Amino acid sequence: MSMTDQTIAPSAGGPEEARPIARRTLHDEVVTRIRDMITEGQLAPGSRVHEGQLGAALGISRTPLREALKFLAREGLIELVPSRGAIVRRFSPKDVQDMLTVLATLEAEAGRLACAHASDADIAAVADLHARMMAFYASGNRLEYFKLNQAIHTAIVRLSGNAVLADIHETLQSRLKRIRFLGNQEPTKW
Repeated sequence: MSMTDQTIAPSAGGPEEARPIARRTLHDEVVTRIRDMITEGQLAPGSRVHEGQLGAALGISRTPLREALKFLAREGLIELVPSRGAIVRRFSPKDVQDMLTVLATLEAEAGRLACAHASDADIAAVADLHARMMAFYASGNRLEYFKLNQAIHTAIVRLSGNAVLADIHETLQSRLKRIRFLGNQEPTKW
């Protein structure tokens, strides 16, 4: 039987499973990099984003940079101010408290729905994320620990099966990344 005659049957999650290779676009890469820079404080709240300098540092032209900044503005992380350019958004304590209140409510509902819908494999996948996160904790890698912590929240929300809840959660989670990251500065708070 030739390769073209064979049917590739997915295995039960083994390494030989046939699945698409995830490809990230330049846009996704730039958005992720700038979002991480905001989260880590390399781009501080209230600071102006200097397109020429940032584009040079990232090795990209202004066009993909501007598209990424527009995307981050829609997420609420950047403010596009006429005659001033892009500014990293600064949230007031009330803004943060209001968002955390809504986020907690969304995550509680997502958890309830996930318990009703998740399979054993789904639960095992979340447990795997948790184990990987704890390895980053043990090695002191705060950024990767934080990213996996966020991925766990996202996974539970995804398991809720509610696309509207997931969309709103993603927006709030993106806005609060810097605040939540800062909350984990001391290992005792991780």
